[in-house]
Amino acid sequence: MADVPQHGLATRLSHAGRAGTKAHGFVNPAVHRGSTVLYEDVAQRRAYLKRRFDQALTYGTQGSATHHALEDVVAEVEGGTRCQILCSGLAAVTTPLLGYLGAGDHLLMPDSVYGPTRLFCETMLKRMGVATSYYRAEATAEELAPLFGRQTRVLFLESPGSHTFEVQDVPALAALARSRGAAVLMDNTWGIHAFQPFAHGVDVSIQALTKYPGGHSDVLIGSATTREDAHWRRVRDAALQLGQYASPDDCWLTLRGLRTMAVRLDRQMASGLEVAAWFARQPEVARVLHPALPGAPGHALWQRDFSGACSLFGVAFQPDITVEATHCFVDALTLFGIGASWGGYESLALPTTGFVQRSAGEMAFAGPIVRFHIGLEDPADLIADLKQAALVVGWSGVPSAAHEGRHAPSDPSV
Repeated sequence: MADVPQHGLATRLSHAGRAGTKAHGFVNPAVHRGSTVLYEDVAQRRAYLKRRFDQALTYGTQGSATHHALEDVVAEVEGGTRCQILCSGLAAVTTPLLGYLGAGDHLLMPDSVYGPTRLFCETMLKRMGVATSYYRAEATAEELAPLFGRQTRVLFLESPGSHTFEVQDVPALAALARSRGAAVLMDNTWGIHAFQPFAHGVDVSIQALTKYPGGHSDVLIGSATTREDAHWRRVRDAALQLGQYASPDDCWLTLRGLRTMAVRLDRQMASGLEVAAWFARQPEVARVLHPALPGAPGHALWQRDFSGACSLFGVAFQPDITVEATHCFVDALTLFGIGASWGGYESLALPTTGFVQRSAGEMAFAGPIVRFHIGLEDPADLIADLKQAALVVGWSGVPSAAHEGRHAPSDPSV
C-alpha cells in the first residue's frame, strides 16, 4: 500500500504484513512450518538459490511466509528497508556484530549496555581478536572522537541504557561514526514505537521482540532491521552462516502481539509515568531514572528525539537506604513479580545494585537502584501495593514537603 507510511503507528501495525482488506481469506497469515522445500525441476531450484537476499522459499532456515510477514511489519514500524528475524533479543545483538567484526577490528560499546551484550564482547569477541572499548553513555561526540581508531568498525548504541537509562545523543554520535567509516548499530528495544533510528543516522536497529511486540511473556525472538541494502546483506549473510532461525510459531505469536502493541504501549506509558511520578515524591528516593519524566536525567534529549516512552524505568534510592532494605521492599510487593525481563502485561521489580558492571567511570548514584516495569494493571492498585511495601520496611510512603512534586510531570499526558 503506497500510502501506508502516511498512516499512524496503530494503523500500520493493524495492516502491515497481511494480504489486505480486499483479499479473500482469513485476516491473519497462516503459520508455515517446514524444513524441506521441493521444486518443479532443477532449473527452478537453481533460480531460487540465487535469490538468497530475497524472500525466496529455498529451505526452512531461509524463512517462510510467516517469517516474512513479521519482518515486513517490523521494518515498517522502524522505518527500515529490510528486517532479519532471529531467535532471541541477544541473537539480534550478536549476529550483526559478527557480521561486521573480525580479527583485529575495534568496537565502541556504551558502558551502560545490556549485561549479556557486554559478556559477548568480553568472551567470544575477545577470543576472535576483536577489541572492545567502553565509553560513557552520556559522552558527547567531541568526547567520544578520541576513542575512534583506524580499526574501529562499529559504534554500538543503546539508548536508553538497560538499567540506568542514559539517553544518548544518537544523531551526533552517528554522524561522528559515519565520518570515521564505522557502522552504527543500536539496541532500540526501549523505543521501538517512539524512536525512528534511521532518521537519526543508525544503520542497523536491533530489537528484542520478546518485549513489547510479543507482549505476553511467552516468546523469545529478536530482529535486526537495516537502513539500506548493503547493511542488509551483512546481517542476512551472518544469520544464514550461523544458522540463525526463529520458530514460525514464535513469529506468528509475535505478529499477533504487534497488532495490539500501540494500544498496550499507550496504556503502559501513562501508567509508568504515574508510578514514576509517585516514586519521585517519596523522601526515600533520590532520583527517578525515567527519561520521559521532567527533571529526570536525559529528559531534554528524550524530548527532542522521542515521540513517546515505554514503561521501564529505574529508581535510585537515597544513600542512607541499604541494599537489603530495597530487597525487603521488593519482597513485600504483591502485584510485582521479581523478574529480569520486561515488556509483558505484568509488572516487575528487579534490584540491580551489585549486578550492573561499569568500566568507563563510576555510576553517579550513591544509593541502591531498583528497576521497575509497569504492566497493564490499574496504576492505583500498583501504587497502593508500593505504599504497603514501603510501610512494611518502615518507610513513610508519604511525600514530605521538600519532596512534593520533585521530578513530577507537569502534564500527565507527556
